[in-house]
Amino acid sequence: MRELNYNHLYYFRAVAHEGSLTRSARRLHLSQSALSVQIRKLEERLGHALFERRGRRLHLTEAGRIALDHADAIFASGEDLVATLNETGVSRRVLRVGALATLSRNFQIGFLRPVLGREDVEVILRSGGSAELFQALASLQLDVVLVNQAPARDALTPFITHRVAQQRLSLVGSAAEVAGDADLATLLARHPVIVPTPENNVRMAFDALVDRLGVRPQIAAEVDDMAMIRLLAREGSGLAVVPPIVIKDELDAGHLVEAAQLPDLAETFYAVTVERRFPNPLVHELLSRDEQDFL
Repeated sequence: MRELNYNHLYYFRAVAHEGSLTRSARRLHLSQSALSVQIRKLEERLGHALFERRGRRLHLTEAGRIALDHADAIFASGEDLVATLNETGVSRRVLRVGALATLSRNFQIGFLRPVLGREDVEVILRSGGSAELFQALASLQLDVVLVNQAPARDALTPFITHRVAQQRLSLVGSAAEVAGDADLATLLARHPVIVPTPENNVRMAFDALVDRLGVRPQIAAEVDDMAMIRLLAREGSGLAVVPPIVIKDELDAGHLVEAAQLPDLAETFYAVTVERRFPNPLVHELLSRDEQDFL
């Protein structure tokens, strides 16, 4: 049996993480044609195509994903060996996390808290839209993606969705705004509200609630970013529809108060992974906690 050429595997791994022959060749100080030859030789050795081209980018095939899993494990073991023999201390593990750009920062910190500040862990946190994050997860560039809406699952993208936390929603504003108004229907009738955009599940549930109450609230702003909703509430632009975790600091400091809970309304937080032969053990460590530990 012919042995595997690890130079070929190294070049493949670089291209797989970069997603581009041109950028990888530039970083590796090789010509693009020379790099292509190295990849082709590895494909011939393994008997499978490792990449397929979609537009201008290279995407891993199923065989490519398996090969990258092995490549990452092999080169991580090499880094551990060097660290051990050079007595450079504990080798560091990398956790690559994607988070929806509009997701609560407080929830993200709560999710990552057990690994933050650890000498043996490096956290790479990437924010963006759901499409790009799930694409990165499917191509094994991320270990886990944090979202507040579960993705669709199909045969081509076998996502595993873990419900990690759920928090009720409240109507939140300044103490001066809500003084004397204890009834939810009265609050909604008297004050403008700051709500998520219509495509958000929270917004759909809120619209159903006000319809049941027979109230037509004045919409002060529709915002898809929880951080911006928090800032608008602090500015006194209206009462915000948010889970308390989003404005935890403001509640603790007394800048905002919880005027009323919204019955049967909650925001759910998910951690999404993908089926892998070699899953990152740090992800399992984070997901094995109780729900309250995330909030």
